[in-house]
Amino acid sequence: MKGPRHSEEQIIAILKQGEAGLATGELCRQHGISAQTYYRWKAKYAGMESAEVKKLRQLEDENRKLKLLEPAGLRAAVSYAEMEYEMSERHACRLVGLA
Repeated sequence: MKGPRHSEEQIIAILKQGEAGLATGELCRQHGISAQTYYRWKAKYAGMESAEVKKLRQLEDENRKLKLLEPAGLRAAVSYAEMEYEMSERHACRLVGLA
């Protein structure tokens, strides 16, 4: 899989050119992107500034890390929920997202 060709800062700059009135077809031709890519970027980054994009990237990374908890971490979370909230193992597993 290819890595991203454009940084988020470059994407923001391209979208600002589009907001300034440059035609979508011309904008896509200049930057070598498809119209689909342009509209996908517009849906994700419209109205954002560079600082907001950095915060978004940090939140996405943090969310990705939280989703990748190891099974041992999940078991620890189940044990904690059982002890702290005095709930059954079945309910604690459902709460954590285990089968």
